[in-house]
Amino acid sequence: MNMSAAGIPANRFMTIAEVAEALRVSRMTVYRLVNSHAIHAVRFGRSYRVPESAVESYIEHSAVDEAEHHPDSEGGSGS
Repeated sequence: MNMSAAGIPANRFMTIAEVAEALRVSRMTVYRLVNSHAIHAVRFGRSYRVPESAVESYIEHSAVDEAEHHPDSEGGSGS
């Protein structure tokens, strides 16, 4: 993890609402992703903060392969 001179992580942290807006999902969906450990979050008191890198990683690992999404397009079982 990159650290600044003050020893603070160089990563920018996002609120749950910011993550929800970025992913275009509800805040409840983000809470579910955090609680299921699909997205890494840090708890500060009663609030969660999500590193930008965790959101980017989630998006990269959640990308749907076009072949998986459309199995018929590869000449699968058709008529």
